[in-house]
Amino acid sequence: MSDFFQNGVITTLQNLGERSLEDIEDELVRFSRRRRMVLLLPALYSEFQTPAMHTIIEELKNVRYLYKIVLGLDQATKEQFEEVKKLMSVLPCKVDVLWNDGPRIKELYSELTKEGFPGLDTPGKGRNVWTMLGYGLTDKDAYAFALHDCDIVNYTREVPARLFYPIIHPALDFEFNKGYYSRVTDKLHGRATRLLYSPLINSLKKVHGQSRYLEYMESFRYALSGEFSFIRSMGRGIAISPTWGLEVSTLSEVYKNTSNRRICQTQIMDTYEHKHQELGSVDSGGGIYKMANDIAKTIFRVMAQEGVIFSTSTFKTLLATYFQESRFEISKYNALSKINGLDFIREKEINAVEIFQEAIKEASDEYYEDPMGVPSLSPWITVRSVLPDFSDKFNLYVKKDNE
Repeated sequence: MSDFFQNGVITTLQNLGERSLEDIEDELVRFSRRRRMVLLLPALYSEFQTPAMHTIIEELKNVRYLYKIVLGLDQATKEQFEEVKKLMSVLPCKVDVLWNDGPRIKELYSELTKEGFPGLDTPGKGRNVWTMLGYGLTDKDAYAFALHDCDIVNYTREVPARLFYPIIHPALDFEFNKGYYSRVTDKLHGRATRLLYSPLINSLKKVHGQSRYLEYMESFRYALSGEFSFIRSMGRGIAISPTWGLEVSTLSEVYKNTSNRRICQTQIMDTYEHKHQELGSVDSGGGIYKMANDIAKTIFRVMAQEGVIFSTSTFKTLLATYFQESRFEISKYNALSKINGLDFIREKEINAVEIFQEAIKEASDEYYEDPMGVPSLSPWITVRSVLPDFSDKFNLYVKKDNE
């Protein structure tokens, strides 16, 4: 029996396997006449040296409903930027490549920084997503945006189709759609979701009690996925985190800006394979450890904005509760692995949760010292209220870069 179970406070759209991708795409082509779709692709130049990016380009050659693709390119020289433009030019829709390291976009960053907008000196995926969104919004004909990463090894064009469909269909009323999938090969992946995010949310519920925010965050099957879509009005009003807490921060912004009834999550593919992050450590401060730290701080700050009071004693209780909850998660995934014949090394799982526990401890210390933390990149509606002509300048600069 297919999984059609609905739980949590948002709508879940499973793939029940009865409808062809071509049928979905035919509908999207019809809808695109009135509701134009823009695909946002955050990419490093190095990703164009991998098979994954070339698979994505080959798949997108067969997508007929896209109005435009905006590719945000980081860590690229002038020659590499020109190379990427040529590689992307084979696609059937218009493609604009944002050269984020180029002089024109750097000038725009500088102008915004002088006006007091924070976070633009912090390169990374968050700033890249924010830049692409701002540029996409300069086109008044763009109705909806979808975003996915560029390191998906087993990518198919089903990803954008299932991201766009719920927010484009005129008989549906969704403003935001979060993609989810399984992370399984011969073993379970998704350590940050399985062993950090889920037990941390459960621990916060035990320590601070149930809340609408935690119930909402618990409803997502893959809260840390990098794939989501939204309509224009939603995109104008959300702040973007420049940290590793981007995905959690985005969900939190959506929570504040719309009703749960207008939020859904969609199974966009059966399994998902991409490059795997190193676990990292307290000493190195990188890898998934850094991600865990930023995720925890983001959740703490949003809860504080909801009126939750944190203290040193509640953080100590949270750590003890997380210890218990994370071990329970390990026992669940041990059983799941055994019945499916998957490789499961308990020692590695325990090592991961011990590192995550250190990340939560460090995050709580940092939050206690600085409750405000790294500021988010401002919503584009705020930028435009301060600089009414900025969009025209942005559009012109990108056009010149892409000539």
